[in-house]
Amino acid sequence: MSDDEAVLEARARAGRAIRELGHAFIGRNASVEQIDHLSDVVEGITDELWPQQHRTRGEHPFGERQKEELPQGRFENRFDDRPVSGRSSPWGLDLDLHRHGDEIEALVTLRSAHEGAPNRSHGGVVSALFDDVFGYVLGVINQPAFTGDLYVRYHAPTPLFRELACRVRLDRREGRKLLLTGELTDVESDTVVASARATFVAVDSEVFARLTAERPAPPDEDT
Repeated sequence: MSDDEAVLEARARAGRAIRELGHAFIGRNASVEQIDHLSDVVEGITDELWPQQHRTRGEHPFGERQKEELPQGRFENRFDDRPVSGRSSPWGLDLDLHRHGDEIEALVTLRSAHEGAPNRSHGGVVSALFDDVFGYVLGVINQPAFTGDLYVRYHAPTPLFRELACRVRLDRREGRKLLLTGELTDVESDTVVASARATFVAVDSEVFARLTAERPAPPDEDT
């Protein structure tokens, strides 16, 4: 394993640990002493990380990767830092990704940290799930694009601790507009709990490169 691969695997492990910490913190009771100990540990590690060199997804060929065709069957996410499906994302959903023909399916089980109203997912989590999975359709049609709009219809409460299937596809194309549709289904009951449609706007790879080059440096966190 190369040094770069070792770093990626270490970051993936840390991301998974942080996600598990979030679910444990939200989903379990703890004493004041345990919570204070958690705060001390996390704050100490955070203080170690902030002085390190800044990093960004813009360092990677984002637009070019969106043009790469996804394989049929199960596949791995290509961006470890991708907020919803990245292996190292602290708030990722641990998606199990598949391509079936021209459709993308993401299997997911939402958990304690995703709860909105009691015993159901927060609607914003469902919306973020759709937006992220829609993005993988770009690897089916080999076209870089940005989200233009996203509409989600909630048909029923989205349950926690049950396997869900988010399945999406390109409905049609109108010039630069890519019109996508999808459904989120409770696998056990085969009930559609939410549906979505989105408009993505196609762009050239050079647009991503230019935006990356023009991105300003992040502000200091203490200002």
